[in-house]
Amino acid sequence: MEKPDYQAQHKQRLSWMPWLYFSLKDKHLVWAKPWQDQIQSTLKQLETVHIGERCFIAPEAKLFAEPGRDIHIGNLCMIAADVFIHGPITLGDEVAINHGCSLDGGRAGITIGKQTRIANNVTIYAFNHGMAMGNPIYQQTVSSNGIVIGEDVWIGAQAGIVDGVTIGNHAVVGMGAIVTKNVADFAIVAGNPARVIGDRRDKT
Repeated sequence: MEKPDYQAQHKQRLSWMPWLYFSLKDKHLVWAKPWQDQIQSTLKQLETVHIGERCFIAPEAKLFAEPGRDIHIGNLCMIAADVFIHGPITLGDEVAINHGCSLDGGRAGITIGKQTRIANNVTIYAFNHGMAMGNPIYQQTVSSNGIVIGEDVWIGAQAGIVDGVTIGNHAVVGMGAIVTKNVADFAIVAGNPARVIGDRRDKT
């Protein structure tokens, strides 16, 4: 009987739950750190990606950054499996992007502040199509105003954020919310379209 490949299984676990990488014991870092170093080195050779110290990027993540549409990743960031990222995008330190998220910076870009957490299957698109009659949607002019997400923000699973939105520091976006307007610092928003349902400062 073939011996189970525990290391391969451990790599998959890290890809889907990347926060575990930061608590690995030395006996696991012996293989995990060179594995990550190779993934990140290859990515930096192929794309215009700048990666900070002690980051984790799942091999199943897809990052694309042409010159002028760079991706900047701060220190201690984590990007999980099946994430799609297209620059221009800037991540502050300690940003987490969980599995299945889709981020496209359009032309104006996406900026995400430090210590922000983005749950699985969140969609963040910093561009939009025109909708005027006369031409098909795919031939419409594309606009891009950019998206700014502050520090220490929690974006719940399956949320969507549209172009032109700014989300303030320490805000929370509920699961499945569609954010179409700016969100103030500390606000808790939910629903489609998202509306304010609370304030973090009221929480114990």
